[in-house]
Amino acid sequence: MSDVADWWSTAIIDMEPGRIAMRGHAIQDLIGRVSFPQMIWLMTRGTLPTEAEARLLEAALVAAVDHGPQAPSIAAARMAVTCGLPLNNAMASAVNMLGDVHGGAGEQAVELYGWIDRAGGDLAVATAAAIDRWQRERDRFVPGFGHRFHKPVDPRAPRLLALVDEAAAAGTVSGRFATIGRAVQAELNARKGTALPMNIDGATAVIYAELGFAGPLARGLFCLSRSVGILAHAWEQMEQGGRNKGPTPPAYRWRYTGPEGGREDG
Repeated sequence: MSDVADWWSTAIIDMEPGRIAMRGHAIQDLIGRVSFPQMIWLMTRGTLPTEAEARLLEAALVAAVDHGPQAPSIAAARMAVTCGLPLNNAMASAVNMLGDVHGGAGEQAVELYGWIDRAGGDLAVATAAAIDRWQRERDRFVPGFGHRFHKPVDPRAPRLLALVDEAAAAGTVSGRFATIGRAVQAELNARKGTALPMNIDGATAVIYAELGFAGPLARGLFCLSRSVGILAHAWEQMEQGGRNKGPTPPAYRWRYTGPEGGREDG
């Protein structure tokens, strides 16, 4: 049976009738003893974090739960419900909206911060070079900075950075990625000539990088966080009712830009 048993292999869970162990911890020893953020850490990283590390992770998760029906993921969830889908399908539809443009900037910001951290030397020089490289190789938009709605400050970012500063002072994290994030903002402000806010992606990326999460996990953690808002909006829409509510009210029509045809003359 070894060929069957080895079809899948995992270091995450061991299980047999009457026994469940997660990363070597009996499930009954975890229930009621660890928080959900600690459980997320254990499952994704293989170890249990300290309470201070878990509190910082929790802060990032709390900060990103929702941004209203204007967010594509939330809008998709509400539209799915009006098409008659149950909550789990609405949530799946919404999470599938979280790609590189909406939901992926946290992963990208962790990568950018990593470039700067590994460059060493003068921070300002390394930051400028990393931004130039990002815009040359990836995108003119620098991930984690700027917001179409929150100007000049995304209210979530200063609070998260303050918590990182407190954690750094207590020795929970190094604080170097908070310094890097602020250096990116300073460089972008100087280039633009106006305040370009660090947004939720940039701020949570600071926390995820400080805590040692890989970039792809930063996106996954954003999906976990935003799923709370997705669930809440889908449930609210289900309670409100309504059928086939599209992204715009029925009285508004799209702008047609194709060839004329199909209309009667006169």
